[in-house]
Amino acid sequence: VQLVESGGGLVQAGGSLRLSCAASGSRFSIVTMGWYRQAPGKQRELVATITNGDGRTNYAESAKGRFTISRDNAKNTMYLQMNSLKPEDTDVYYCNAGGVALETARYLEVWGQGTLVTVSS
Repeated sequence: VQLVESGGGLVQAGGSLRLSCAASGSRFSIVTMGWYRQAPGKQRELVATITNGDGRTNYAESAKGRFTISRDNAKNTMYLQMNSLKPEDTDVYYCNAGGVALETARYLEVWGQGTLVTVSS
């Protein structure tokens, strides 16, 4: 499976952005998807996840109340709506998918290439 993010860019503090992650490929059964972010020199950290079956969501404390993760299964696309953005939200945001490779029955994780979000003060 391949993941392609889009929607990053420059926004002023208090503004909004919506990130998209399009998944392609048929030999992979997705169990969960998520958004992570990483600043230069820092570890990649969780932003939010969503399970494929029941749509349960999980958010980092910093994202609660401001960000919303969602999925459109018909389009194989995941979204992250980010509102009330702060300068400290400036990071590269990565899409992640965890699932089972149908040919090997092994659990794998796949990452997108990342999209830069810059929030100016």
